[in-house]
Amino acid sequence: MKIATFNINGIGSRLDRLLEWLAESKPDVACLQELKSPQARLPLDAVRKAGYGVVAFGQPSWNGVAILARGREPIETGRGVPGLEADPQSRYIEAVVDGVVIGCLYLPNGNPQPGPKFDYKLDWFRRFNAHARELAACGLPVVLAGDYNVVPTDADIYNPASWRDDALLQPQSRAAFADLLDQGWTDAIRACHPHRVPYTFWTYWRNRYARDAGLRIDHLLLNAEAAPMLRGAGVDRDVRGRPGASDHAPAWIELAMPDG
Repeated sequence: MKIATFNINGIGSRLDRLLEWLAESKPDVACLQELKSPQARLPLDAVRKAGYGVVAFGQPSWNGVAILARGREPIETGRGVPGLEADPQSRYIEAVVDGVVIGCLYLPNGNPQPGPKFDYKLDWFRRFNAHARELAACGLPVVLAGDYNVVPTDADIYNPASWRDDALLQPQSRAAFADLLDQGWTDAIRACHPHRVPYTFWTYWRNRYARDAGLRIDHLLLNAEAAPMLRGAGVDRDVRGRPGASDHAPAWIELAMPDG
């Protein structure tokens, strides 16, 4: 099973790029972030015409997440992080696909920091980690995929010097991600690329994609049941370089599913 995560940075303006990538890469599951569309205006018919069932959690102008499954319907098991039911921001959706629990998340950016946006990021992260702990122990294979808006270490960024004040690199953000991994989650991309992890995000500024001045903020985490199934992971870097592209590239893993 190929499972991908892709912050598409606006499904309305980048639908053609999304459909192009789906046709080329053929992920069995695709987790999307930053749909930036109200629920009623999501182009779900176009996604279904491309061969994907879909569950989505939209929001006007900002945020928004979705889970796509090739040739079948994802079974939605939740939307929104427990404890944040009153939160108006659409940042988390969960579904089961072929016995695998898929959590798709768009963690708050947190800038500028310090301030209320950073406080919201850390609170959201804390509540998400509490939910992740329950998922880790559910007995089923679980994949938590999405834009975490965290650069876990200095090895995950081209040059940390100019980003030291950014919320993505703050010690509190990194500590929250480390706390998540300490629950027993496997960082699939790092596991498959231990010497040099591929980047997943390049800003539109200062020709950073062409210079490969990137960051790794899109992650796929596997619980103890899913980790032994991991067979490969990578990033479709070239997607970022196409006309009208998102500032993220799709990241993906491949899992060996049990027979039957």
